[in-house]
Amino acid sequence: MPRLALVTGGTRGIGAGIALALKDAGYRVVVNYHSADDVAEKFTVDTNIPVFKWDVSDFDACREGVKQVSDAHGPVDILINNAGTVSDAKFENMSEAQWHRVLRVNLDSVFHMCQQVYPGMVEQKWGRIINIGSMNGQAGQLNQVNYVAAKAGMHGFTKALAQEGAKHGITVNTVAPGYVDTYLMREMPERILDKIIGKSPIHRLGAEAEIGHAVVFLVDEKAAWTTGSTVTLNGGTHMY
Repeated sequence: MPRLALVTGGTRGIGAGIALALKDAGYRVVVNYHSADDVAEKFTVDTNIPVFKWDVSDFDACREGVKQVSDAHGPVDILINNAGTVSDAKFENMSEAQWHRVLRVNLDSVFHMCQQVYPGMVEQKWGRIINIGSMNGQAGQLNQVNYVAAKAGMHGFTKALAQEGAKHGITVNTVAPGYVDTYLMREMPERILDKIIGKSPIHRLGAEAEIGHAVVFLVDEKAAWTTGSTVTLNGGTHMY
């Protein structure tokens, strides 16, 4: 039976691109989401990929959600920690609530989700964990100290857990996208998009499918020697 992949925040944007790439590669795929029931329903109708609703920033919700997935589809072999949020502000104007919300959703969720699937991966001596970081976690960004801190923390988490998981046949890697052509980017003013695109020597945004392609490589059986790594995909905007 094909291995089971779980993608958090997987009903739209980069998460949906990853889910579809994994399905096309022959994996069984389920996705998690937290809000926008209408988007999740349409995603399932369009892709025939099952969806499960819970808040990844809540440890107990993650435990119950992964149990529901396992009861319905079996143990999770591949975890893609993609769910995230932003709440941008100048540092002097950023509230404590903005700081903690972004850290909970973007970083705490990685701990919450890995805790649910890691023991099973250890038991079966095989697992793949992919954390979806960000170019901004490497390069920094104005008005995003909360988001940048969370993504940089995710990159460090990857390197540490990779060292623990290696002896159990578990690889842990990060994919760090730059600016990707998602529904959120399409809402930006044209002048800002032009500025972003102008910074890339390739002169375009990334595609959701291109992020999915990188994930498919990292979860492959033949990628077993790749762990603790960050695959940077940003069109050359930041050469790290």
